[in-house]
Amino acid sequence: MTTRTTVSAPPRTTPHGTRSRRRTLGLVAILGALLVAVLLSLALGTNPLSPGAVWTGLRAHDDSEASVLVWTLRIPRTVVGLAAGAAFGVAGALVQALTRNPLADPGILGVNAGAGFAVTLGVGLFGVTSAQGYVWFAFVGAALATLLVYAIGASSGGSISPITLVLAGVALAAVLDGVGTFLQLIDPETFTRLRRWGVGSINDTALTDTWQVLPFLAGGLVLALVLARALNDVALGDDLARSLGTNVARTRVLGIVAVTLLAGGGTALTGGIGFVGLMVPHLVRWFTGPDQRWVIAYSALAAAVLVLLADVLGRVVARPGEIEVGIVTALVGAPVLIMLVRRSRASGL
Repeated sequence: MTTRTTVSAPPRTTPHGTRSRRRTLGLVAILGALLVAVLLSLALGTNPLSPGAVWTGLRAHDDSEASVLVWTLRIPRTVVGLAAGAAFGVAGALVQALTRNPLADPGILGVNAGAGFAVTLGVGLFGVTSAQGYVWFAFVGAALATLLVYAIGASSGGSISPITLVLAGVALAAVLDGVGTFLQLIDPETFTRLRRWGVGSINDTALTDTWQVLPFLAGGLVLALVLARALNDVALGDDLARSLGTNVARTRVLGIVAVTLLAGGGTALTGGIGFVGLMVPHLVRWFTGPDQRWVIAYSALAAAVLVLLADVLGRVVARPGEIEVGIVTALVGAPVLIMLVRRSRASGL
């Protein structure tokens, strides 16, 4: 009697499994890059510090030069860079998903313009001169601008389309930017400090201001992660999303709330950093694909890395002065974005 032995074939690795493993490894790599960016942010500047000096300054927390430099100057701006970078990156990913427009960013909904206009009013009418005052004016202005854009979009009746939101946001941003610029030209001396804030700076915000805004940023990030699966459905089109059981209107409203919390809070801290919310989700989707769960997670980390490295580059290149981080991201981001939009895979949502 012959016994037949059945040999099972080795399990195949599915494309889905391969992509998942790739995404996980990529996430680990970005976390490593983030750690390096934090270390560079603490070590480099007008007065460079060795890694040993940074560690000694962190441990001592006394009146020594290294400790004062690390705790007073570099830790605050590093924390601001991490928080604002993650906020702008996730806000950009959300706006692109909500509008199904890969060239959208938070500014397209009037968030940045609303924040800047509110700060201009605060400086001109109420004499606000500190970053602590900017924070709350900027945050309230961003929230009101977003609500106004949504109200304009809803005034036509029926469901609110992404195109309507974009047109309303662009129109409102143009009006607010024009009026704000006019006010600054009338009294340039009063708005001298505001010009530096407006180009995107992480150097003038104290840790106390960051702690005040951080709960709003954390709330926006959590809300974005909760909406990620529904945003995947919305990307298929409103009709198909509804057939899959997704409440499209509620998803858009909550998405706009998340964008307001993230972009408003980030703008309040830094004055707005260009190209981060536009460029980073592009680069991320090129690697992760259109799944918003991965896009949001990658965007938060990659945008924080970009902001910190841009800040370090601005400090090193212009030593003993520095170039504001918003200028550096614009100079670096423009050519990178041109390269990315030429690749069809990077542009798809």
